Amino acid sequence: MRLRQLVFVSKERDELSRKICNIFDLKETFHDPGLINFGLENVLIPLNDTFFEIVMPVKENTTAERFFDKRGGEGGYMIIVDVENFESENERVKKTDIEIVWNGERNEEGIHARTIHLHPRQVGGAILSLDKMIPDEAWLWAGTSWKKDINKSLVNCLSGVILQSTDPEILCSKWEKALGKERAIGDELTIPLKESNISFIQKDDGRGEGIYAFVLKALDKEKIIENAKKNDAWKDEEIYVGGVRIILE
Repeated sequence: MRLRQLVFVSKERDELSRKICNIFDLKETFHDPGLINFGLENVLIPLNDTFFEIVMPVKENTTAERFFDKRGGEGGYMIIVDVENFESENERVKKTDIEIVWNGERNEEGIHARTIHLHPRQVGGAILSLDKMIPDEAWLWAGTSWKKDINKSLVNCLSGVILQSTDPEILCSKWEKALGKERAIGDELTIPLKESNISFIQKDDGRGEGIYAFVLKALDKEKIIENAKKNDAWKDEEIYVGGVRIILE
């Protein structure tokens, strides 16, 4: 189980994508035409074999638009975790009191993709999606030719996400149940995944419970910070873009 895709919601998809690509020297790879059925348009940006996604509501009363309004603007929206065995994870979640709000399946160009979305109110903080691709190296949500758009000059991959709450202990417990994983031993509230982790902090910035930061493995921190300053994304000594702090490790 590892973080594979982290999702922003924004009403300025193209501008946010431009800013992210400029800061981290990345490239857009795919727009999924099927998302219009959910009242959304999107763009995928690869960071090695992990991905940023930006979704933009284009119809009224979408889940993304309600989320945008609730948190007072753009921000982190969804966390997509790549699982080893989809069937066992699906059955495990069914045995909990967490509702599966979407169960999707697609077969395209020799790729079999499956996904479940868990009820955001019951998990808390963000929409959690548990996904599986066959073959393992594929990622159909980014199309079939995303590897040609990988650029690792400044960053390697996504490595973490931090959620904020006035009661992070309770939020962490909900995510332990949703993921079927236990927190690491220690003072910090962190659920370790393969090559990545999900952490929880106590914070009340007026936006409510939700995503505080995305964490990236950086290859050139100085250049990234320089680019962030040029793109008006340096705030209080932090990179802040799309309503989310970006932490470099």
